[in-house]
Amino acid sequence: LSHDHRYHVGDQQAEGDTRTATICGGTDGSLDRLLPAVNTGLSPRKRTTSQCKSEPPLLRTSKRTIYTAGRPPWYNEHGTQSKEAFVIGLCGGSASGKTTVARKIIEALDVPWVVLLSMDSFYKVLSPEQQLLAASNDYNFDHPDAFDFDLLVHTLRKLKLGKSVKIPVYDFTTHGRQKEWKTVYGASVIIFEGIMSFADKELLKLLDMKIFVDTDSDIRLVRRLRRDISERGRDIEGVIKQYNKFVKPAFEQYIEPTMRLADIVVPRGGGNMVAIDLIVQHVHSQLEEVRALIANTLASAHQAQPLPQTLSVLDNTPQVRGMHTIIRNKETSRDEFIFYSKRLMRLLIERALSFLPSQTWVVETPQGQDYEGKAFNGKRITGVSILRAGETMEPALRAVCKDVRIGKILIQTNQDTGEPELHYLRLPKDISEDHVILMDCTVSTGAAAMMAVRVLLDHDVQEDKILLVSLLMAEMGVHSVAYAFPQVKIITTAVDKKVNDLFHIIPGIGNFGDRYFGTDAPPDWSDEDMDEPSY
Repeated sequence: LSHDHRYHVGDQQAEGDTRTATICGGTDGSLDRLLPAVNTGLSPRKRTTSQCKSEPPLLRTSKRTIYTAGRPPWYNEHGTQSKEAFVIGLCGGSASGKTTVARKIIEALDVPWVVLLSMDSFYKVLSPEQQLLAASNDYNFDHPDAFDFDLLVHTLRKLKLGKSVKIPVYDFTTHGRQKEWKTVYGASVIIFEGIMSFADKELLKLLDMKIFVDTDSDIRLVRRLRRDISERGRDIEGVIKQYNKFVKPAFEQYIEPTMRLADIVVPRGGGNMVAIDLIVQHVHSQLEEVRALIANTLASAHQAQPLPQTLSVLDNTPQVRGMHTIIRNKETSRDEFIFYSKRLMRLLIERALSFLPSQTWVVETPQGQDYEGKAFNGKRITGVSILRAGETMEPALRAVCKDVRIGKILIQTNQDTGEPELHYLRLPKDISEDHVILMDCTVSTGAAAMMAVRVLLDHDVQEDKILLVSLLMAEMGVHSVAYAFPQVKIITTAVDKKVNDLFHIIPGIGNFGDRYFGTDAPPDWSDEDMDEPSY
């Protein structure tokens, strides 16, 4: 929401020349329901961290499963995110309900890729002296100096650009960072929440929407008592001491004054669905602006341009032409389709291996003579299949590469939006040192292939060590991948010129996954279905 177009619903405030919307709606329960069950003795100390590594990065709602860590749905022809992520900043006092509001926004947004970033992950590492103060509730965790703003701004800036980042995992019991950090990928929407979300000028520049969660101080105190006693193993005296000495003064000095910077003020937190609905409507309008634009850009990219030099197509011999005739024929039985597809896959993998680096290798023959041959000049070869259709190429790779490692990436095409979405990946350790053969069976626009390449680059695989192999590609997909990643080698058995309005390859091969696995195709079956990432 720009400062020129603020929403005014319910109560309205004026802060100097800046008018801030205060959204009213919903009700909160009584304080009695919020009171924790408090014992006179110490409760067992539980290990609580800023990132729960055991929980999957998703949020299940009544409508769908929302992935809260993943990749942006689209990349442009340069291989970068087509538009910076939309960043929502949530500020408010301790225990004001920021996380609850964030989850309600994520659920109402109903978009597949959202990152929830907590300021709690960015507490500074304490010195031994500060550790002693923290153990006696005498360290001020509610002061701006307690946070690593440099790391926070650097991390959020990278996420906004669609890049992967490492997030520290903070342990509230030991007041320190764990050794292992969590990897988070870019997304369409980033929700950043914390008590000091508006306290840094560089941080404010990264926020597209600023929301302040305004909750009554009594409710916040009760919530903090319940949380710190039941979840963090602290005694009631220590919690109250810390609240009166640090939390309350910090709120009045550093947090409450930043309310004037907010675009929207949300009283009563997660129960205020009027405010949440308004926020969601605005974010949706921002996301919709780019969808048609990006699709049209990909469709028209590099029309009438010569095919790139990084492309290698199998010689169109009578044998290759004959196998294509069989697998493209809609009357071909499933058994024959599988048999001739496997033959083409074997030829394709053999062709791909010829592009791997080699070195001269002299061996002695059984006749006692030297033979000057060739050997692979690299550390390892790893195959990565884009599920599900790309998985069918794994046997061909295993047949010609002994002890090859296999990784998998699941990218599904959303039936409603036509966008490729990353749902799962499993890559071998130290893949950054390998030559990677990326396998997919059909590539139309190249969007899924670009997403898969971007994931490999995020794991530090060198671009010139990636070979994309596909049975069939459209010219559009070839151009998009080659322009985005000019060092990636592209190997295929055939290139079709046309893609129709639905981005289906013409004349094409049909739905490869359905034909290979024998699954029932939908009435409008095509080169791309939701289980086959051929987009």
